[in-house]
Formats: sequence, C-alpha cells, structure tokens
Amino acid sequence: MPDLLLELRSEEIPARMQRKAAGDLRKMLTDGLVEAGLTYEAAREYWTPRRLALDIRGLTARSKDIREEIKGPSTTAPEQAVQGFLRKAGLSSIAEAHVHSDPKKGDFYVAHIAKPGRAAEAIIAELVPGIIKNFPWPKSMRWGPASAKPGSLRWVRPLQSIVCTFGPETEEPVVVDFEIDGIRSGNITYGHRFHAPGAITVRRFDDYVAKLEAAKVVLDADRRKEIILADARNVAFANGLDLVEDEGLLEEVSGLVEWPVVLMGEFEQDFLTIPAEVIRLTIRANQKCFVTGRQISPLEGEMSAKPTEGVVSRGAPTSSVFERPERVEPAEATPSGLPAISPSRGEITQLSNRFILVANIAAKDGGKEIAYGNGKVVRARLSDALYFWKTDQGDLPDLDQLKESAAKFDLDLKKPLDQRMARLDHLNVTFHAKLGTQGARVARIKRLAEELAPTVAKSISPLEGEIAALVARAAVLAKADLQTEVVGEFPELQGAMGRKYALLQGEHPSVAAAAEDHYKPQGPSDRVPTDPVAVAVALADKLDTLTGFWAIDEKPTGSKDPFALRRAALGVVRILVENRIRLGLTSIFAKAFANFAGGAGQTSDLLAFFHDRLKVYLRDQGARYDLIDAVITPQSDDLLQIVRRVEALGSLLDTENGRNLLAGTKRAANILAAEEKKKTLVADGVEPALFREDAEKKLFAAVNQAEKEAGQAIQNEDFSTAMLSLSVLREPVDSFFEGVLVNDEDQAVRANRLALLARIRAATDQVADFSKIVG
Repeated sequence: MPDLLLELRSEEIPARMQRKAAGDLRKMLTDGLVEAGLTYEAAREYWTPRRLALDIRGLTARSKDIREEIKGPSTTAPEQAVQGFLRKAGLSSIAEAHVHSDPKKGDFYVAHIAKPGRAAEAIIAELVPGIIKNFPWPKSMRWGPASAKPGSLRWVRPLQSIVCTFGPETEEPVVVDFEIDGIRSGNITYGHRFHAPGAITVRRFDDYVAKLEAAKVVLDADRRKEIILADARNVAFANGLDLVEDEGLLEEVSGLVEWPVVLMGEFEQDFLTIPAEVIRLTIRANQKCFVTGRQISPLEGEMSAKPTEGVVSRGAPTSSVFERPERVEPAEATPSGLPAISPSRGEITQLSNRFILVANIAAKDGGKEIAYGNGKVVRARLSDALYFWKTDQGDLPDLDQLKESAAKFDLDLKKPLDQRMARLDHLNVTFHAKLGTQGARVARIKRLAEELAPTVAKSISPLEGEIAALVARAAVLAKADLQTEVVGEFPELQGAMGRKYALLQGEHPSVAAAAEDHYKPQGPSDRVPTDPVAVAVALADKLDTLTGFWAIDEKPTGSKDPFALRRAALGVVRILVENRIRLGLTSIFAKAFANFAGGAGQTSDLLAFFHDRLKVYLRDQGARYDLIDAVITPQSDDLLQIVRRVEALGSLLDTENGRNLLAGTKRAANILAAEEKKKTLVADGVEPALFREDAEKKLFAAVNQAEKEAGQAIQNEDFSTAMLSLSVLREPVDSFFEGVLVNDEDQAVRANRLALLARIRAATDQVADFSKIVG
C-alpha cells in the first residue's frame, strides 16, 4: 500500500511550539483522510527548528464508492418540506428522487445517492492547503507582498517549501500537486542552513531521512535529545565532572538545533559564591546551557562550601561513557522552574565553573570560538547576578522612609530582609486592585496564621509557646523577597531566595523554611510543607487568597481560573489531609471573610468548592466517588474527618457483612422513600407493643444497640468502630425482610414497621448516606 511523506519547511519555529504543532499536523491530516474515506496503517510526526514532517504508512490508494439512500417526506408533504429534502440530498428537482411505498405510511420520496471513490492524491491535494491555512498556531505571521490580501497565508514563520510525495515502495512515488499562496508542492527540500544549504530531491520517507542526515539534519527530536544528553554526559565525564540534568532544558535545546554539537564553556571560580539556584537559572534562562558539578561526600561538602555557595543535591547517577542513554523522564519541577535534584546514596553535587552548551554547527576550530563567546555572555550575566546577590544583603538607600512600615510589622531595620518587607509595605505594591496592597495582605496573613498556629501545632509538633512568635515572624517575612534584586530578575526564585536571606540574617530555621514552603504545594506532584510554622503560614496564605477572591466574586468558571484558585484550594486540602490536621473550615472562613467587604454569605459556596477539590484529590488517590458523596454533607467542614469516614466506609464495604448490610439498608430506605412519597403514615416513634414477630423485636434491639455504640464511636471520632457497630445489623435486617411484611393491613402496625425502617436509616446516616452508594 502507498505511503505519504509531507514536509512543511519554514524559518525557525519557536522551540516551545514544535512538538504540539507536529502533533496537530498529524491529527488534522489523519482525521481528514479518514473522514474522506481513506484508511492507514500508521502515522508518525517529526519536527526540527525549520520543518514539520509527517510519515503516513499503508494509506489506501482510493476511497470506496458510496451508495446510500436518503429518506424524504411523504409525496403529499408541503412544498417547504420537499425543498428541504432536496437541499439535504443535493438534488436539483424532485424528478431526480424515487417514490417508495409503505403499507402504513403511504408513498414517500427517497434519494438514491451514488458517490464514486476518489484517488488519494486528489483527497490529499484538497486537504493539505486547508490544513495549512487553518493551522492552530498560538501566534502566526504574514510576509511578502501577497500578505496584504485578505485571507492570505499565515504561518508561525515564513513558509518556504512543501514536500508531498505519495506511492508504494515498489514504484516511483508521485508528487501530490497543489499550490498555496505561490508555494507549490514538490519533492525538493533543503538540509542544514550552513552545512548543506543546497536543494535535495527526495522520494519517500526512508531516503528523505537518510538524505537529511547526510545534509546535517537529525529529523527525530527524541534522537536529537539522546545525542545531546549522551554527548553532554561524556564531555562532563571527560573533564572529571557530572552533568546536572534538566529535562525541560533538554527539550527546549533539542528544538533549537538540527545538528547538535555539544561543547563546554567556563566562567570564573569567584562566581560560585552565588547560590546554586541563581547560577543555574542565569545560565539556563539566558544561554540555554547546562551546568556541571562534581560528586562530594556530605562531610566534604560541609567543609568546602555552604549550601548557599553553589551546592545542590545530587541527581540521577551519571551513565558510563559506553552506555546508550535512555530517554529522560521529566523531573519534578521546583518553584524556580528548575527540576528538583534528589539526593542519591548520600552524595551531593557541588557546581563547577564549567557549563555545557549545544551549538547548531560543527565549527572548523572545534567550537573554541563558540564556547569562548558563550563564556563571555555567561560571565556578564553572572556579574549581574553577583551584583544582585550582594546588593540584597546590604542596606537600602531609603531606610529613613521605612520606619513607619517597620513599626507596623515590628521589623528590625538593621536586617536586610526586614528592610525589604518594610519597603514592600511602604511602596504600596498592589496585590489586586480590589484586594489592596501586598502590605495589607501580609497583615491579614499574619492574623490568620496566628489563629491557625495552635491547631497546627497540636496536630503536627507542639513547639509550646514558641510557635506563636515564630508564625508571626514567618508571616511577616514570607513575602519580603519580592523586593529583592534577585527575585526581581528571576521571579521563579521567590520563596527560595527568601529562605536563603532569612538564614543569612540568623532567622529561626522554621521561619526560613516558611519563606519558601508557604507557596507549596504548587501542584499535585509538589511536596507538602510539614514544618508547623510553614504549614500555618501556607494555610493562611492560601485561605486569604481564596476568601479574598470569593468576596469580590472572582471565582473560577469552567476551564478559566486566572488566579489559580483551584490549585490554592487543592493545596489546602493536601496540607490538611497529608499532615492529618483537624480544622473546622467554617469558623476559619468567617475570620478570613471578616477582612473583606462582601464576604458575608460566601461561606457555603466556598465550602462546596472545597468539597469539589477534595473529591478530585480523593479520586486521584483511588477512592470511590460514591463513597465520597455518601459521607459529605453541605455542612461538612472538617476535611480530615471526611477522609477518615471514606476510609472506614471503604473498609466496611470490603467485607461480606458490609456488602450485605448495604443491600439491607438500601432496601429499607427504598421502601420507606416509596411509602413517604405516597404519603403513607409513618409513626413518630417505634412502639414495641405493636410488634407481632420476633424478627421485629430482634431488629429493634439491634438498632438500639448499634445506634448507641456507633454514636459513641463517632463522638470519639473512631469511624472504623462506628462502621463495625453498624455491621451487626446485617443479620437482623435480613431476618426482618425474610419474615415480616412491612405493609401490614393494620395501619398502626404498618406505621410502626415503617418507623422501624426509619430508625435503620437514621442509624446508618450517622456515618454515611447509604442511598448514594452504588451496589
């Protein structure tokens, strides 16, 4: 069967857009081919900075002939209905239709439509121009004289040529001929811009790849990544160093080169006094280069360098020079945007003054000038970073103007981070137009964190009387690094730099930790803070954000969540649940809403929002949706208690007694609901004197005992025992339904028996609404 090769070659496509664009091209073309009646065996997309390519194998050479019948209206139908039928069937007059008869419906019109199959080349030639003109680039541009015309071609960068060949392996493929804005399809492409700029004639995908490789173009992006990673590891190894790997940067760099050449540059040792995060981010963001380091023992690391002096924890072990690198999976991202590097075998990596760069050209001098030029730029960037780092540890020039703000927050203007917090308040930096300044927000967070501190300390780790002062101090300093030079240059480092500066000025380790960790967790894979001070400030920060935006009616809608409120709520959920913190959200909401006009009356809506986030979290943990629904009520405001109820209910229903109890209680609830709907009389209470069967008496006694024991267990927050107490109802409930007729002829007996069913429902409702459980 024939194969299709398509290449769209242009000026350089931004690296961040390439992978998705290639996937969009594959989906749009294959969907169009299938819709047109063609099938294919396999399709794969490829991309480089200057081209998107598609290899479709086993494409049918022609679509099938189609014969179909379109049923129309009755022959006596009004003219309007007849005309609608003609338009639908594509007929010019009713004379082209056939009349069919039905014994019941009478005569009606039918259109017999015959559509002959079409050659695949014709279908492709029709599809591709439309795909190009309607391609979903995030941003696109026009170019050349023709671009002034309405509806002219737009592309991410000027489109230069199109290759489109089609044919089986055993024959010479044909060029699928079409034209779009003066660019005609053909079988000519071009190799590397500098190494092989001449024209290349291609036939099908296999020789296309081989000829591009000979012309210094590696078509497969994943192979370019493997080449870069393997060569970078080897270059670092040859210099006695380890590559500090970065999957995000590797992905980006592979989209910047067609012929990757890995080189090593260097900068002065003195720059290693800058924090490792700043060095990495400076080199990564500005030069798209990787940093290197060397393995040292923890003891050696303590002797040779402080944590703020170019030391980061060790990543994945470096592969042997002779190993073929496996595809790198993305590492967990940190707030700085850099992948986290987890300790391995107790080793750490101390950054070196060497870095890895990837060129797009094999220079005649072996890349010496390229490495030297990159080194000059890196040195200039690091000089700026060093200046920022040192400036942040000095006094601000406007100290005299900061005294009022310092007094407001009890700040010590002899300390650099305190100065930055005072300036943040003094400058009235806006947090949100309707929610006031950052200074006002810090004051709110401080008050709320102090409210939360005793509860957090009780649940996690009591710090006795110290926690209140630590929480207050941490809340005040948490946002101070927003006024530092380093964070001004690299916003991704907010929090991380606050921690470093806090340690430098002698703050308690918990206060320093809170400066960084109060932003966490920033996603489902991010870690949750565990230090009680950081937890209190993190909760206060997120709850202030949520209540503030609820108060001004800026809630998430559909897929839009510009202020990341879903993430904030999920962060609160994870902090509370994973730290096993008992917290009544309703009272905390009331305290937080008191800071905002218009907050009253929003508590129920915000609590429902938290319920939705908790359901998402628990479902991701494997909990059944129906069990979650069964234990949550609109008033449930203790998230940890909800989780414990779900766990206990799940454990109960994993047993035979639990499953049978569920069946019995649901039967009781269904009978009761049906009778209540019919307005059948249900007694206000159960009267034992009206019992006629032993099964009634046994069930009544069992319900009394189970209700009492379950209620006591719930008061003790022992939900497993509460569920176990209810499980004893299984046998008496079964016996009741086997031996007792609920709808007795005697109205009083019937009302009494329905009241007994109501007692079963009430007993089980203490722990869950069994009617919402599937099964």
